[in-house]
Amino acid sequence: MSGVIDLRSDTVTRPSPAMLEYMFNAEVGDDVLGDDPTVIKLESRIAGMFGKEDALFCPSGTMTNQIAVKVHTQPGDEVICESTSHVYRFEAGGMAFNSGCSVRLIQGDRGRLKPHQVLENLNPDNVHYPQTRLVVAENTSNMGGGSIYDYADLVELSATCKEKNLRFHLDGARIFNALVETGQKPEDYGRLFDSVSVCFSKGLGAPVGSALIGSREFITKARRIRKVFGGGMRQSGYLAAAAIFALDHNISSLKEDHRRAKVLSGHLARMSYVEEVYPAETNIIIFKLNSKYTQPQLLRLFEDRSLWAVGFGHDKIRLVTHFDFDDQLLARSLEVFSSID
Repeated sequence: MSGVIDLRSDTVTRPSPAMLEYMFNAEVGDDVLGDDPTVIKLESRIAGMFGKEDALFCPSGTMTNQIAVKVHTQPGDEVICESTSHVYRFEAGGMAFNSGCSVRLIQGDRGRLKPHQVLENLNPDNVHYPQTRLVVAENTSNMGGGSIYDYADLVELSATCKEKNLRFHLDGARIFNALVETGQKPEDYGRLFDSVSVCFSKGLGAPVGSALIGSREFITKARRIRKVFGGGMRQSGYLAAAAIFALDHNISSLKEDHRRAKVLSGHLARMSYVEEVYPAETNIIIFKLNSKYTQPQLLRLFEDRSLWAVGFGHDKIRLVTHFDFDDQLLARSLEVFSSID
């Protein structure tokens, strides 16, 4: 909407004219029949980036995560994840509904697990307990305010999973936000995980789509589950083209999103209605309110000034910078914050 500063999510971006032109010129086929050349190109490209054999293009990151859980587990198995993880909090109970799994929640550090926590929460080989089968890590962490895992922790977590015969899945919806900050390469992560989910419709600015990445055997199974879940698309090369364009042109812009997030974070920390601001490591800002305003009150004050945000919990608000949020909108946002007493 014209004039609105939309900081609800990095999913609100619109394709740029150049991205639209690339989409319109895409060569397409029927992906369910396996002959859409642009989808094939994207899947090969993203799998190669992470050093994996194959990939599967899906409508959403929720679907890629849920397919991964389904392939890695059997009904009755247990999945270990951090208590604020997207796969648990924001996927509509999918692990129970789709895969029949129970979940072991661990209280981590702003969405991040520590290796010793996984070891301490493994179930014994006892008929009274579900079998621990899968560990899920989210990088960056949405509810952790865009927090980034320490790579050394991921290396140790991976080694722990291998030692204990557990599968290890990365919810990498915003993995490129982490990579541009750490300087690591996608293949560094591909080595550690049995499967990786990557989203193109968040910070990378594509309109739709995520990819699930893994071994050829894993993706063969995943393709069948995608069909069962109703996620097969036909001339999806038009959407895959947007993802290819995003990989080619938009990764470097993530640094600018992070810069602007730090400016917003620093300004909010000085506002009289803010009690605490999470460290802004990437493009997500979460701040906690003091007693001056309730969350609904402050969101209304923002909206009255044409700034949109979302509530997190009962006393926190989240802002997310993105491809369509430029320095002019940044300046306007700071004015909005300062205009509220």
